[in-house]
Amino acid sequence: MTTIKDLAQYAGVSVTTVSRALNGYYDVKEETRRKIIQAAKELNYRPNVLARSLVTKKSRSIGVILSEINRAGAKDALAFEILCGINDRASELNYEIMLFSTNPKKQITKSYGDLCKERNVDGAIISGLRVNDPYLQEVTNDTNFPCVLIDIPASGSNLGHVTTDNVAGAERAVAHLIEQGHRHIAMINGHNDAAVSQERLAGYRAALEKHGLPFRPELVLNGGFSEEGGCDAMYRIMLHYPEVTAVFSASDLMVLGALRAVERSGRKVPDTFSIVGYDDIAIASYCSPKLTTVRQDKYEMGYQAAQLLIDLLEDRNVNHKIVLQNELMIRESTAPLGLAASK
Repeated sequence: MTTIKDLAQYAGVSVTTVSRALNGYYDVKEETRRKIIQAAKELNYRPNVLARSLVTKKSRSIGVILSEINRAGAKDALAFEILCGINDRASELNYEIMLFSTNPKKQITKSYGDLCKERNVDGAIISGLRVNDPYLQEVTNDTNFPCVLIDIPASGSNLGHVTTDNVAGAERAVAHLIEQGHRHIAMINGHNDAAVSQERLAGYRAALEKHGLPFRPELVLNGGFSEEGGCDAMYRIMLHYPEVTAVFSASDLMVLGALRAVERSGRKVPDTFSIVGYDDIAIASYCSPKLTTVRQDKYEMGYQAAQLLIDLLEDRNVNHKIVLQNELMIRESTAPLGLAASK
């Protein structure tokens, strides 16, 4: 079996250079790296991962912990996009990923630290946590396993945070409705235990305040980030608040349910209601009407989360918080107040 010493001799470089080139370090010239990679292919060299981890105490593997994966949310594909971003950047930097699923019950029976130890990962990226989940408190205080949280604001010496500007995104969405002439605007939020729900609600309120409109708590209904929840919330809005002409939803998935409720009531979007969603999931530009929504780059969130975690693992001096910008995509589900109805 070819050893790293054999590879170094064949390539005409030192063992240290081979090691650093294959492990993705930046101080190796690209020409030298390509030469070593080609030599490894010619010799059919395969690194002994177990032996390397025993020496370095590092496995070069990271855990990806996704909370509460279920088929009901398959239409939004957000977790998959995040995972693709994580996998691509980890692979580019010569790290392996291990995928775990969790929920609050599992978090009580197996701690974050125990999970990382058992699976021999150097650190983890966690997405989908609720603000009261056991893991959130644990990762804040655990300095043995670096962690990057997606969409959960937290700080710690070994902790990173990647998100998009949810407040600004929601504020821009509601401002668009106000600019269209709407004054009675309801919100279908997710649930109270999601940090993004709190931030998007803050953006909704900020837009109303900035334009001199009153905030009415009764016009904020939770839809649980589900299609059925969005449908139920929309029915309640139509039943109890007939003055509402526009709705801001904290996720596109809930908009799909809201559209179904409006259609079943014999009304139309945007003729009767203008609706803005959030996320810009794949189906948003294909459903009828095509959704006006806030686009956030979930792939980039995953990509940046992997980069940040690996920076923490390799003791680089980095900004522990990364905030990506959003973009309002104006399509067919919004219209000026009264214009669509007059057609």
